[in-house]
Amino acid sequence: MSGEITPTGGIGQISHVMDKIVGARRSQLKTIIFPEANRREFDELPENVKEGLDVQFVDEYEQIFELAFNYNLEEVTLSI
Repeated sequence: MSGEITPTGGIGQISHVMDKIVGARRSQLKTIIFPEANRREFDELPENVKEGLDVQFVDEYEQIFELAFNYNLEEVTLSI
């Protein structure tokens, strides 16, 4: 995972999207979570690079948490 999470939970743009996809493929990963700010860069890649990947775009940390852990933060209650 790389990138920036702001103090308010926003997700910053990353660099080297193609390199990250190549790394994911080498590790046999099929699902990738990218910042929404990188959607255009991803869309401009050749179709054969994107083929077979499940790419999710997020702009808030909560979305990453939900995708990565299949967990809905709105349903969480804290007991103290």
